[in-house]
Amino acid sequence: MKKDIRTRRDIERLVDRFYDKVKADDLLGPVFNDVARVNWERHLPVMYDFWDNTIFFSGTYSGNPMLLHQHLHGRFALTASHFDRWIDIFNITVDELFSGENASMAKQRGGNIAAVIRSKILGIGSRG
Repeated sequence: MKKDIRTRRDIERLVDRFYDKVKADDLLGPVFNDVARVNWERHLPVMYDFWDNTIFFSGTYSGNPMLLHQHLHGRFALTASHFDRWIDIFNITVDELFSGENASMAKQRGGNIAAVIRSKILGIGSRG
């Protein structure tokens, strides 16, 4: 039986596994690796803080994901498919590793965050 997301270490495990998949993905990999040229040593700790705050309300994250995604969209036209793939990979990764209330909340919040950013950038709602 899989355990729920309970600790910062669980979040780090989730984020690491998720971004390993993103980096290797045919659609998202080029955006992260070639367009955004993500510095993974800097990005991953920021994402640990983001998800720690999102799940545990830790106050560890203070960035602005909307501005970052708007900037990226200005350099490379993001599409609904990018957001759909992101949420698919995120949900699959959560389900592979965890089960429980926090895991469900992480998927719900991830979907909500993706929908808001997608809507603001593309002017369209989430997929049906």
